[in-house]
Amino acid sequence: MKDRMIIFTCVTTIIGFMIAVQFQTTKEPEIRDTRNLLELRQDLTSEKERQAELNLEIEKQMELLFQLQQTEDVEEVMTNAISELRERAGLTEVSGQGIVIEVTPIFDENYSSGPIRSVPAYLVRMLINELNINGAKEIAVGNQRIVSTTPIREANGVTLINSSRMAQFPLEIKVISDDPEGLHHAMMSSRSKEFFAYENLSLESTPINYVKLPSYDKALRVRYMETVKEES
Repeated sequence: MKDRMIIFTCVTTIIGFMIAVQFQTTKEPEIRDTRNLLELRQDLTSEKERQAELNLEIEKQMELLFQLQQTEDVEEVMTNAISELRERAGLTEVSGQGIVIEVTPIFDENYSSGPIRSVPAYLVRMLINELNINGAKEIAVGNQRIVSTTPIREANGVTLINSSRMAQFPLEIKVISDDPEGLHHAMMSSRSKEFFAYENLSLESTPINYVKLPSYDKALRVRYMETVKEES
């Protein structure tokens, strides 16, 4: 009798679990992709650009490997490779054609808030994202070079970039681009300009033939990475 009760309990538990799973499955509908055709095309374009960048990176690495195999002066090849990597990481000054963006406060007769101390961090991030989307190669905000590890945050109402305060106006953003005119027109019609106006800030862009960006002068900190020792 006791064995039968144990078996009955196990069977009813399994059946109850199966019913619960079935109920949960029918309760939660399948999540569908709600993106429209334009958004899908934009995502597809972004993925194609990423694929092209990866292919270009693979080609560069294969070319470096070929050079190492063909030359006896390995040190020179590696020195050139390190110099290129330093430039791509933002550790060297760069110059070229591009645009200069100036951000200044707007004080009209309807303005009733207090003094504007800094450009909000979320606006700086939005602006950098739109610049990158529209073809920016290198960016510097104020005197701070933007690199892949650059933190942009807010503390006590003041935006910090690379831990440096951005509390001066006009705030100058220097950008290097292969198409300054195209980037200029894109930024003047961008969502960033509209959002800056909401915060009583004016955003103006000027194409320029020569602009110089400073190097990243902070220590590069690499997390979640460790040296792999070759097995003997």
